[in-house]
Amino acid sequence: MKMRLLIAAAIAWIAAAPQAQTPPATAPFFFLQMSDPQFGMFTADKDFVQETANFEFAIATANRLKPAFLVITGDLVNKAGDAAQIAEFRRIAARLDRSIPLYNVAGNHDVENTPTPESIAAYTARFGPDHYTFRSRDLTGIVLNSSLIHTPGGAPALAAAQDQWARNALAQAQREGARHIVIFQHHPWFLADPKEPDQYFNIPLVRRDAYLALFHQFGVKYLFSGHYHRNAGGRDGDIEMITTAPVGMPLGGAKSGLRVAIVRDAGIEHKFYELGELPSEIKITLSNGRQ
Repeated sequence: MKMRLLIAAAIAWIAAAPQAQTPPATAPFFFLQMSDPQFGMFTADKDFVQETANFEFAIATANRLKPAFLVITGDLVNKAGDAAQIAEFRRIAARLDRSIPLYNVAGNHDVENTPTPESIAAYTARFGPDHYTFRSRDLTGIVLNSSLIHTPGGAPALAAAQDQWARNALAQAQREGARHIVIFQHHPWFLADPKEPDQYFNIPLVRRDAYLALFHQFGVKYLFSGHYHRNAGGRDGDIEMITTAPVGMPLGGAKSGLRVAIVRDAGIEHKFYELGELPSEIKITLSNGRQ
């Protein structure tokens, strides 16, 4: 009889205990992605007049639109370590409204095509960590130093450490219940097809495959990059690869601009705007049709 009473009490306690709930709906928000301001590229390091004009306009646009955050996906300067280029990037970036978080990403022109412990240390001293996570509402951003993934031979220990760190960061984001886990880095994993041949603008297939498998494992759906100096995109199943044209010097007939990404519970919508076609505001339509 005593055992029956205990079982009945346990069943009653389980029934009364709060049950796991679907995460509550959250209001949509938007962020901005800029890539490759690359001070010095227009004139092969003779000056950075055009880069200054473009970046000042882009930062003024961010201040006007008020995104949840701004991420700059690499190649902040054209010549790694160039004091004047770095100073000009930092001068203009400092004009960003302090209420808007800025997340810098290391590009190959920031840490060299074959990064070394010394080139990465120089970058982190000037711009902060080369890999890290951040949280914006229900989005967790994971920032990677893709130059270490693309060409790890100059700093194999750092490359291996970042690989392990990335796995841990993905696992933590999943444990914390992030609705969206988003990867930001400089190099595209691929431009159009996850099985495309290796080239300068993508991550070598042997490391690409391993990371894409990891992203599938942890539910990553969006990968944002730059480096290509024009827009590109492709899919690996339910993972979308988004490559964004530069705010600096474009290539291949592209135009300078930036990307607006709207984050909803169901997914992330995004659009690239050329500098001359930027909207006066970002209107986000809610599920009930209201803005």
